[in-house]
Amino acid sequence: MPFYTYVLKSISHDRRYIGSCEDLEVRLKRHNAGKVRSSKAYIPYEIVYYEIFETRSEAYKRELFFKSPDGYNFLKGKNVY
Repeated sequence: MPFYTYVLKSISHDRRYIGSCEDLEVRLKRHNAGKVRSSKAYIPYEIVYYEIFETRSEAYKRELFFKSPDGYNFLKGKNVY
C-alpha cells in the first residue's frame, strides 16, 4: 500500500496543513469532518499537492522536509504557497 505526504489548503482561510498518511481520501474526510484538532478551526480543506512513497518512513521524512524552510521554498516554487 502506498503512503502519501500531502498539503491541504483551507478553502475559507489562508491556511495550509502538511501531513502524511496511508489513505489520502480518508484523511481528507477526517480533516473536513473536524476530527483533526490542529486543523478543525479552518475547515473545509482541499488537496493542493501530494507525493506518493513506498514506505511510511519516506512519507514522514518528506513531511518534515515540507515543514522546513527549504521545504517551504520548494512548495512555493510549485505554487502551493
